[in-house]
Amino acid sequence: MKLISYSVAGKSSYGALADGCVIDLPKRLKTASQKQAFQDLRAMLAADALGLARQALKGAGADYRVDEITFEPVIHNPSKILCIGLNYEDHRIETARPPSKHPTVFTRFADTQVGHLRNIIKPRHSDKVDYEAELALIIGKAGRDIPEANARDYIAGYACYNDVSIRDFQGHTSQFTPGKNFPGTGAFGPALVTPDDVGEIGAQRIHSRLNGAVMQDSRLENMIFPVERLIAYISQWTALSPGDVIVTGTPGGVGMKRVPPVYMQDGDEIIVEIDGVGLLRNLVSAEK
Repeated sequence: MKLISYSVAGKSSYGALADGCVIDLPKRLKTASQKQAFQDLRAMLAADALGLARQALKGAGADYRVDEITFEPVIHNPSKILCIGLNYEDHRIETARPPSKHPTVFTRFADTQVGHLRNIIKPRHSDKVDYEAELALIIGKAGRDIPEANARDYIAGYACYNDVSIRDFQGHTSQFTPGKNFPGTGAFGPALVTPDDVGEIGAQRIHSRLNGAVMQDSRLENMIFPVERLIAYISQWTALSPGDVIVTGTPGGVGMKRVPPVYMQDGDEIIVEIDGVGLLRNLVSAEK
């Protein structure tokens, strides 16, 4: 199942992707549950309604073509976006950072996100705007102190993420926050793909393409801290809630470490693609 957040004529909704079309879920869930429809995808996850959504989609016809909608970030209002740094060995080496026994974690704000096919914003304050192809996982149920052995039970699904870095601001101090929270710099989409459709996380290829040229190319199995370890570690110090997003880190090949450096410019096209998860495409637009 592939679930999206989207809007039509300025009105937000959520639904499922199927055969290049969109099936709207709120009206069908209202009928299936005989209650008021869930407000958004995060609320649907909080109600543990993925099974209900599957039932509602059986035999359902399309409501829109994909070209009739505007993609929104998969979860546009998560209570937490927790991003992982230095989680691929080739990226750790290219940044000359020492090994660590624990994940590097920083935060991104929900209002910095953009959806599939929306513009990533190159801020007026920087010319060092860097791509970062990443796997995002979306939490499906609340938990604290989650054992690694049970961690997958807490995953509602996966999506592509471009955790764009504003490198000069990221490097102002040892804290990453300023360089990770400019408006319009967290691309998230196109869809939440449920684990049964993705399969075992490991062999899937993850790569980025800038104007058609492959910049990053790796496998999810190359993560230093796999998804189960990330969930277990993070849930030791904060409670996870439905709709929370963990962005799991980027492979080597980032623009700032190329010779010469390669940064995204106004008009560029950047694609993040992960086998079985999806293809996230965005153009880059200079801040007006």
